[in-house]
Parts: sequence; C-alpha cells; structure tokens
Amino acid sequence: MVKKKEAVEAPVAAEHEKNITAETPVQAKKAAISGANILAWGGTLLLVAVLLAVLFQFNPLEKFNQRAGPVQVAETSPIDLPEISRSRVDYALVRAVKPVTEIPEGTRHFAIKHTVEEGDTIFGIAGKYNLEAESILYANYDLLNDDPTFLSPGWRLTIPPTDGVYYKWKEGDSLEKVAEKYYVNVADIIRWPSNHMDVTMPSTDGLEYVMIPGGYREIKSWIVPIPYSSGSGATREIAGPGGCASTNYAYVGSGSFVYPTNQTSLSGFDFSSYHLAIDLSAWTGDPVFAADYGTIVYAGWNDSGYGNLVVIDHGNGYETVYAHLSQIYVSCGQGVYQGAVIGAAGNTGRSYGSHLHFEVRLNGGFVNPWSVLGY
Repeated sequence: MVKKKEAVEAPVAAEHEKNITAETPVQAKKAAISGANILAWGGTLLLVAVLLAVLFQFNPLEKFNQRAGPVQVAETSPIDLPEISRSRVDYALVRAVKPVTEIPEGTRHFAIKHTVEEGDTIFGIAGKYNLEAESILYANYDLLNDDPTFLSPGWRLTIPPTDGVYYKWKEGDSLEKVAEKYYVNVADIIRWPSNHMDVTMPSTDGLEYVMIPGGYREIKSWIVPIPYSSGSGATREIAGPGGCASTNYAYVGSGSFVYPTNQTSLSGFDFSSYHLAIDLSAWTGDPVFAADYGTIVYAGWNDSGYGNLVVIDHGNGYETVYAHLSQIYVSCGQGVYQGAVIGAAGNTGRSYGSHLHFEVRLNGGFVNPWSVLGY
C-alpha cells in the first residue's frame, strides 16, 4: 500500500513541479517590466525638476552660500617699492636739435609756408618742393604780383601741396565757375582730400581756400618790353644810359641764328604769353655770343629790370635782346658778326640767379626764340 501511495504521489509532484517551471519566465518578465517603468518615471521626474529649476533660476546652493557669508581677507600693510633712479639718462629719448626742416616724401594734402632766405629763387624753391614755379606764383599773387624776380628775405610764401591753383574762395563762387575758370573738372576739386568735400553731396560751406589740382591761368608779364621804332627797335627812349642816338647799319643779318650761350638748356622760364623770352643756362662770367650779324643799338644799364643790356639790330626786321649781363664788351653803333662775344652772363637787374634772358623780335613783335634757334 505504501508503494502504491508513493507511486500515486510521484506523478502529482512531478505535475506540480512542471507547473512551477512553466510559470517562472512569465513572472520574471513581468518583474523586469515593472523595474524599467520605475526607472523611466524616475528619470522623467528628474528631468522635469531640472527644467523647473532652470525656469525659475533656482539655486540649491544659494542658502549655503548665504550662510557661509563673504570671505574675510586679512589686511596687509603696503609694500614699499624701490624708488626709480633718475640719475641715468635714457639717450634713446633725447631729441637732437635739427634747425633744417626735412620735407617728408610723398604727397602733401595741405599748403605750408616757406620763409624766403638770402639767395632763394622761385625756381629753387619750386624745385625743393617738387613743384612748377607757376604754381608758387599762382598761390602768392597778392605778394609777388606774378613777378618771380621780386623776392625779399623774410617773406612767407604759401607752398601749395601739388601743382595747380591754390585758390581763396570768394562769396558768390561755385564749383562749376571756379572749375571752368582754371580749366579743370569739378570732380578734380571735389576729390582732392584737403578740400574735405563729400563726393556724393559736395558743399562749399565754410571753405576758405581750395586746392585746384592741375589748374592754371595766364600769368601777367613782369618785364617791360623794349619799345620798337623803325630801324632800331631800341632807342634812347628806353630808360637808362645805354641807348644809341643814331644807327648806321654795319652788318645785315643772315636770318639764321646760333645759340648765344655755350649751354643750350633752359634755366628758368620758357617762352610764353607772360614771358616773352627764354632763360638759357649760363654761369656768371660765361661768354655771350651774338646770335646773328648786326649792329649794336643798345649797350649799357637798363632801368626796366633787364640790368646790363645789349640789343642787336640785324637790319632785316629781326632784333635780339641779351639781358642781366655781368659785363658788356661792345658799344653803341658797333658792328658784330655772328658768334662774336658781346658780353658775359650774369645776374644783374631784376634777376633770380645767373642766366641769360634772350629775346627775339620780328618787326616789333615778339617771336619764340626756339623757332629760330631750333631745339
């Protein structure tokens, strides 16, 4: 009986064990799902708490910081620094005195002043500032009256920043009128930096001076021309003792001319409507030659600015003028041949340095000497 009972209980136990084994994976799966849900909800609540803290600027350490209070720093006595010794000179900071003003390279955009010194000439000053002599005459008309020979030590000349006309603005002026007067475009005036004009909306309000780059005008002649009379072209009517009372033609010119100086280069003003001659290079004492055959009709001092002057009448309508001589080697009525030495170059009269002022006239009118000399 016992064995039969055990035999009956054994299948029951096995069936119970089988049921337990079959239920275990389901229960484990449910347990895992419950744990994952708890973690997900916990993470969500933490994220919400952080967002709320950021939104309301909540600082959990704020109370701790308030309780801690400010940090107390112990007071210390000031530290004594060593004194700077002034006994030693820093020679790198010592400025050497240089009485001569150095002109910086590059383009200036504003006018400056030049004080005339003994020996200064318009051409020398112009060369120093890399300008044309005419630009300095334009800027100083009130002082020089277009005469480059009239300089006096101590005068203060206005030196424009570039070649052109440095113009004093007047009431009633306009950019268009001024540009037309000095042969430039309005844009040339507007774009010059020192004129301080807005390119889009140019205004002349408050202008005192304006630079007109490239502008020009006619310059008034500063030497009194020698009057012409039939047969001579230079007579006693000329101021000074050098005029000849009468003329007997000794030679008649060939109509062709040679250079009156050894050098053939220009040393000053060229021929123009305001300078009816050419200024040829010559040192004081250099020989001056008769440009063609002719007769001396003036030999001596002249008060109209030429200084020592010789005039040759060539008897064919031409006459030549030689001014600012240091020496005169001929006399009134003397006949000279082409190339004869008639004097020595110099710097007499209203001159700006040693050179030969040479004029050629034809029937009373001035002609360009280059046209008969050639280049």
